[in-house]
Amino acid sequence: MIFITAKFRVLPESADRWPEITGEFTRATRAEPGCLWFDWSRSVEDPDEYVLVEAFRDGDAGAAHVRSEHFRQAQRTLPPHLAETPRIVNATVPQDDWSPLGEMAVPGRD
Repeated sequence: MIFITAKFRVLPESADRWPEITGEFTRATRAEPGCLWFDWSRSVEDPDEYVLVEAFRDGDAGAAHVRSEHFRQAQRTLPPHLAETPRIVNATVPQDDWSPLGEMAVPGRD
């Protein structure tokens, strides 16, 4: 799978509304057949920073995402709400879902 994590520093006046601002883009991406997950989290240390954790089935699914109309729309509508260019880590990982974190196993709850 293609595993991507991106950090978005949002303008303070847009930070509380970021889930709403990205809502249409998020829903459309999650509906893509090759999208495994597309999840936003807000930093507990910096209220103006959001972290996006996303995964796509393979390179073709990732490429289809970047070519989609909703991605092009996000390229137009999201940057006015950003304080800087987002930062990204992108890797191909030989799995297709989350793995259990064995070092913190919860006996009887898995």
